[in-house]
Amino acid sequence: MGEAIEEKSIDSQLQKIFNMSSFRLGQKEIIESVMSQKDVLAVMPTGGGKSLCYQLPAMMSDGITIVISPLVALMNDQVANLQKMGVPAGAIHSGLSVDEKKRVFQEMATSERFLLYVSPERVQKAGFAPWLAQQKINLFAIDEAHCVSQWGHDFRTEYGQLSLLRKIKPDTPMIGLTATATPLVKRDIITQLGLTEPDEHVYGFYRPNLYYQVEFCDHESEKEAFVLSALEKTKQGRIIIYCGTRKKTEEWSDLLLSRGESVGFYHAGLGASERQQIEQDYREGKIRILAATNAFGMGVDHPDVRLVAHIQMPGNIESYYQEIGRAGRDGQPSTCLLTYSKKDKGLQSFFITQSDASKQIKVQRWSALNAMVQYAEGSECRHADILTYFKDQKRIDKCGHCDSCDPRSDRRVLATIKVAATKKKARKKKDEALFVAQLSDEQQWRIDTLRDWRKEYAKENDIPAFMVFSDKTLRDLVLRAPKTTDELARVYGLGEKKIGVFGETLINKLHP
Repeated sequence: MGEAIEEKSIDSQLQKIFNMSSFRLGQKEIIESVMSQKDVLAVMPTGGGKSLCYQLPAMMSDGITIVISPLVALMNDQVANLQKMGVPAGAIHSGLSVDEKKRVFQEMATSERFLLYVSPERVQKAGFAPWLAQQKINLFAIDEAHCVSQWGHDFRTEYGQLSLLRKIKPDTPMIGLTATATPLVKRDIITQLGLTEPDEHVYGFYRPNLYYQVEFCDHESEKEAFVLSALEKTKQGRIIIYCGTRKKTEEWSDLLLSRGESVGFYHAGLGASERQQIEQDYREGKIRILAATNAFGMGVDHPDVRLVAHIQMPGNIESYYQEIGRAGRDGQPSTCLLTYSKKDKGLQSFFITQSDASKQIKVQRWSALNAMVQYAEGSECRHADILTYFKDQKRIDKCGHCDSCDPRSDRRVLATIKVAATKKKARKKKDEALFVAQLSDEQQWRIDTLRDWRKEYAKENDIPAFMVFSDKTLRDLVLRAPKTTDELARVYGLGEKKIGVFGETLINKLHP
């Protein structure tokens, strides 16, 4: 890709080509790594500006930049935006006619620099490798790179063959980009793509405009009450309601339609034309609220999503964060509400047991599900835990704007549950003040001691506090005050492994 470009040149090209006055967090550092001809792994949340990290270098070096993208709609959107700015770009996919494909290749042949978008399936076609070998390629950019890893939340078999690019062009630098990747997934991406001592960049997981709130609900009626209250508070902007099943999306759509809302539903069971129409209606504002499964989201980039509500808990933190990452991309205050119940863990457990994955993969998925449950059950600060979980290069102690840090915030959603004819009692508002008020002075001292110890242990080992113990486990420890290993085994969330590692310490902390 030539010699490293001077800083002022990168800045000037940003303004000249993309009409942007400054970089977002992490973009400049990633681009500098790419321009130095190094392999790069970049982890930036949805809406963080990943595409610029290969688009700008592509326009600063002669040759073709090959971009691997999993969605035709995403390819078309990016190509259209680039062409509006005068950037030579095109996409080759099955949706094009023969003449349209010819035009892309003709333009590519007459351009000194070109961004070519292709799907991972296209790379496997018989004629692609011989063609690629004859081209001057300045960069391979693998978007949604987590799809290459079997440890990731969205593994796709067609991504598993992308190492072919490295075999054909071993000296061409490669950048893998993803919105969510744990250390395990990052290592697997590096291995599967054949990245050579890549520069690793993890930026942008801190979203200070988002209020994170999680509510445990005993009954579906409570979930409904929280989400309806959230809708009542959210008078402007778009809304996404994520559901665990197709049936739930349709039920929520029917419920909200009956209340006069502008709403639609989206899931993988719909035909391609139906999904495209719903996406278009949502994009154009004909639908304000969308009830959807996790089939909706990749490539979606609406600035004014004011609320993302989860009716059911996702199976892992990666999926959860990617979905809530669609809120507040314009930087304005937005809410991320998760309601969950015991049944949600059962649903995700069913998905794992029914999958055809190997035993090793299932073990990892069980571990990811347990981490999601522990996150939901709370710890020190939800934003701080997310930053540590993904090993972001920015860390904080307390955000001051999540339900753990500020349970009395006026941004917090409070459920309005009417007592029905059955006289069901509304669950009491769960917040930190109530939690503390339920403890005696001695119990309060114990939980403060355990929280201080948990915080220090998590910091020393660079893990989120909830992965040591959730608040629910700390509460049960304090209430039971176990003195022996057998008594520890009765505490919620304490298995044989954790008792072996922490048992003696916990007993000593509880009974100094």
